[in-house]
Amino acid sequence: MALSGGVDSAVAAALLKAQGYQVTGVFLHFWHDAGQVGENKCCSLKAMQDAKEVADQVGIPLFSFDYSRQFKLKVVGDFLHEYKCGRTPNPCVVCNREVKIGRLLKYAQGLNFDYVATGHYVKNKKIGKKYHLSRGQDKNKDQSYFLYTFHQDQLAHLLFPLGGYTKPQVRVLAKKLKLPVAEKAESQEICFIPEKHHNDFLKRNLKLKPGKIKLLDGTVIGEHQGLPLYTIGQRRGIEIGGNGPYYVAKFDTKKQDLYVVKKFDDPILYGKELLAKKVTWIDKEIKTGSLSAVIRYRHPAEKVKIKKLPDGNYRVVFSRPQRAITSGQSVVFYRGQEVLGGGIIN
Repeated sequence: MALSGGVDSAVAAALLKAQGYQVTGVFLHFWHDAGQVGENKCCSLKAMQDAKEVADQVGIPLFSFDYSRQFKLKVVGDFLHEYKCGRTPNPCVVCNREVKIGRLLKYAQGLNFDYVATGHYVKNKKIGKKYHLSRGQDKNKDQSYFLYTFHQDQLAHLLFPLGGYTKPQVRVLAKKLKLPVAEKAESQEICFIPEKHHNDFLKRNLKLKPGKIKLLDGTVIGEHQGLPLYTIGQRRGIEIGGNGPYYVAKFDTKKQDLYVVKKFDDPILYGKELLAKKVTWIDKEIKTGSLSAVIRYRHPAEKVKIKKLPDGNYRVVFSRPQRAITSGQSVVFYRGQEVLGGGIIN
């Protein structure tokens, strides 16, 4: 059981113990930025102490693993590389696949454990001989978007005890079970970045090139500190005085120009199709047909038609134009509530 020191994993551990599983808690240490003030939010000393108190209350052993090197290489390295290349990555997808679940699952199987469990709000159910990953009961907390990369062999060894619960129900259970983290607040930010916004982290770790901010007609209206600090559709952080607001519309990476528009619903911010690369499927490959797709976490699903191209990528066409389709984000395919797979927006 991956115990983070938060209320979700604490309740998940208690539920598994009550169901008769032999549960062993694991606290994972991730990478800490030497240039930051404070600790990595998800694996601080306080978080580890909370995890230990939870383990004691539930009555399970707790071990800690140092995954800092792998986290730095796979998650932080990908994060910085993608921003440097003008894309907006999703580090949680990479972390779950490469470290938090993927690596832990391999290690656990090597120790002859049957399952790895986490506190994600997602359902994993076996029907016949197949495992089906679907949205969690709590629509506001559903985390199926971040887990589309896992396949059948992995799902057979993954448990998500909170899939059928809502967050308020989990809080109630935590109090009932007298878990020490019942009232603990949750963090919504990227775990390895201490600031509320990731731009300070990018400024510390990337060589940024300033450039001009322009309207679509080429009129220069200001200067920016570096293109990686912006993403399509963004309003916050465009430091132009006067008659704003402005929204990021497109980039010219050769000239280092940032183009903006004044309307939230400007047509240039909308697109009806995208190209998905590195597409993976939970079960068998779906080469064509009608599905629904989500282009970012908590974004409404929209009906799409997909077609596999000769180069292995997928053309995804939406039934209605979508605002701010962003290169580097994940597009995740659903059939109803079930996750079928996904890929990276090109």
